[in-house]
Amino acid sequence: MRLLLIDDDRGIGHALQTTLSTDYDVDVAHTGHGGIQLADDNDYTCILLDLNLPDVSGLRVCEILRNRGCTVPILILSAENQVLHKIKLLDAGADDYLTKPFSLGELKARLRVIERRNRQPVNGGQRLTVSGVTIDGSSHTVRRDGQLIPLRRKEFAILECLIQNSGKIVSRASLGQYAWEQAESPWGNTIDVHMKLLRDKFDKPFNKRLIQTVHGLGYIFDSAGKR
Repeated sequence: MRLLLIDDDRGIGHALQTTLSTDYDVDVAHTGHGGIQLADDNDYTCILLDLNLPDVSGLRVCEILRNRGCTVPILILSAENQVLHKIKLLDAGADDYLTKPFSLGELKARLRVIERRNRQPVNGGQRLTVSGVTIDGSSHTVRRDGQLIPLRRKEFAILECLIQNSGKIVSRASLGQYAWEQAESPWGNTIDVHMKLLRDKFDKPFNKRLIQTVHGLGYIFDSAGKR
């Protein structure tokens, strides 16, 4: 794995680079614009992004990278722990979040999850078609009624889990385990937030709502749909 760490704290940057270099190749940028330049010029497995940067906010860096087509997983590092702030980061394209101070063990665990997902194509490269929806794990694309629907990594994984269990109720815990490959999703309400973002792209523009909420239990992909 090759990592990009964007953090203005040179002490923390040096410490993380030294510690992580036993397992990863680590590049460090101390400004947002410097990090954007490195991300444009190099291929990374993951970007570790601090929010408090001297020239441009980490949130803005995230938005710029996603707007430029960067699909590299972005792991946010921040002392900020407010739910509304996390929702903004989700909207900007962040994949995961670690609240400072965090343990090195937890950081490495999150990186291992990202590494596993990068090594193995989602659903083994299978292509599934249900109710006019085609989801392709090898190309990471979703089409509904022939229309391409661009989804972020977690949105894609959640939809895939629902389609694989079409007609069955899938709990929030199961969706979290599938999409994040761990026992619990990283944020308390992250499934609901991701689900809203997914529905806005996947269901809202169409006549039928294929993703249904089963109150108190979870969600279901209903091939009949509701108008």
